[in-house]
Amino acid sequence: MQVLPIDITGIVAIVMGMLVVLIPIAGVTARFALKPVVESFAMLFQDQRIQDTVAITERRVALLESQIESLEHQLSQVKDAQDFDRRLESGEPAAPSLPSGSSGTD
Repeated sequence: MQVLPIDITGIVAIVMGMLVVLIPIAGVTARFALKPVVESFAMLFQDQRIQDTVAITERRVALLESQIESLEHQLSQVKDAQDFDRRLESGEPAAPSLPSGSSGTD
């Protein structure tokens, strides 16, 4: 069996020459093949961020609404207390707390 001498310089030159052509072709192919995939992932993550922002905003609005209701309730209690104090100071008779219905002797 006879082994022929291998020209390393020639092989390296051929491989480098092929890579000079193949690397840009692979890059352009990958760009066009991967761009839609990357864009769809970006849109997916953007939609998730928007949904998270909407959910957080809804929770904040619900919290603000409950705080406003609490403040309105407290304000009505303060108004009732002021009316009661005013009636006490003026000497007016207190309003009946129970409605005057039938006395049960009908």
